[in-house]
Amino acid sequence: METLAQFGDGGPGPWILLFPLIWALVIGGGITLLRRTVWRGRRGPARPGAVEDNPPITVLGHRFASGEIDEEEYWRRLSVLDEQFGRTGRGGAA
Repeated sequence: METLAQFGDGGPGPWILLFPLIWALVIGGGITLLRRTVWRGRRGPARPGAVEDNPPITVLGHRFASGEIDEEEYWRRLSVLDEQFGRTGRGGAA
């Protein structure tokens, strides 16, 4: 009677090669799970600081350049933003 433990001449069969593959999949899955959940928080936020990376005056300039707003609206909004955020080091009227 042949069982999985006794293959052919009494040694383990080729199925024994599946054990390292199973362990590699378990370890790889654990590392992937940790990277996607726990370790992500240590690197900082995923990207909620996008508003800080683009100051409002820069965003306004991009909207004007792309044609989303006209010149009159651009100058009106820029004057409000200048009062709130200023233009330090930008070479404009400050």
